[in-house]
Amino acid sequence: MAKQQPESVITLKRVLTERTQEGTLYEKLPQKDWVRCYACGHNCKIPPGRDGICRVRFNDGGKLYVPWGYAGGLQVDPVEKKPFFHAFPGALAMSFGMLGCDFHCSYCQNWVTSQALRDPVAGAPVKDITPEEMVSLARRHNAGIVTSTYNEPLITSEWAIEIFKVARQYGLVTSYVSNGNGTPEVIDALRPWVDLYKVDLKGFNDKNYRKLGGVLQNTLDTIQLLHEKHFWLEIVTLIVPGFNDSDAELKDIANFLVSISPDIPWHVTAFHQDYKMTDPDDTSVSTLIRAAEIGYHAGLHYVYAGNLPGHVGRYENTYCPGCGELLIERWGFRVLKNRVKDGGCPKCRTQIAGIWSEKEVAAMRAAKAKGSH
Repeated sequence: MAKQQPESVITLKRVLTERTQEGTLYEKLPQKDWVRCYACGHNCKIPPGRDGICRVRFNDGGKLYVPWGYAGGLQVDPVEKKPFFHAFPGALAMSFGMLGCDFHCSYCQNWVTSQALRDPVAGAPVKDITPEEMVSLARRHNAGIVTSTYNEPLITSEWAIEIFKVARQYGLVTSYVSNGNGTPEVIDALRPWVDLYKVDLKGFNDKNYRKLGGVLQNTLDTIQLLHEKHFWLEIVTLIVPGFNDSDAELKDIANFLVSISPDIPWHVTAFHQDYKMTDPDDTSVSTLIRAAEIGYHAGLHYVYAGNLPGHVGRYENTYCPGCGELLIERWGFRVLKNRVKDGGCPKCRTQIAGIWSEKEVAAMRAAKAKGSH
């Protein structure tokens, strides 16, 4: 007998079902009224009357309906909190999220929104909002960046694109904070509308990835594709003691990133006990520094240790890979000093990879447009 869902989950499901619209990231299959979804790497094959793995995209009469018209979280943060360290240092980002995720990480730090349809304790109130209202909020708070985050943005891509289309009309930069479980179809749909893309690379062990609800190769392929398609890309690995903190695994991650580009910033961040994972110790300063040093030793130009402000020394800062000059000094998410000039080092003129001004935004968008022809 199927396990009965708690009333709170049933009620939330009803609320979310009312806030949907037919999606675009799917195809109809030969079987009567079946569809295949392309929003994430699960590529769910969904029969009529059923949900995808994410629980928020569902098949109703041979049409795939997707989240639309609401936010489960809204907040203005420094862009460094996303974290993007090589995109408009010190700028503000208007962050929004919906509900649901295609993973079920036991240490999720956004579980209230991401696990809302899996866990009866989770669930944030939803706020009906239009793209125009969202962008108006961003402008009112002087946020030059609009970010889809909190839940997994890939599974709510149609709604994010609708918001980003309006954001672009007002000159705003757009970004995703994602687990990277993508598909070529969703990346192509996002390419004209998303400028900055942060991927959580949760380790380099496929067995552990499957425990979280994913497949390692899907994320690796997405990272490769994002770089090829000219998104500005930064990578985060939450270092969880006993889960992904071995030297061998950290070296594998660093070497993989170097093989794509040594200019990809890698953020190694500290785990703290959260949600259902309360057994491992919180990540130590020494473990974070060891991970950062592994990244630099592998040949990455920019490696950052995060979530322990003031305790990791130089690993919060950006240095010139050419001459070693201190370029951006930080304390946590605060920029104390920014000496990047015209996208480069003021001392030796080495170009520093990143999106520092409208000039780099325009160049990136032009490269994307050229690549799509």
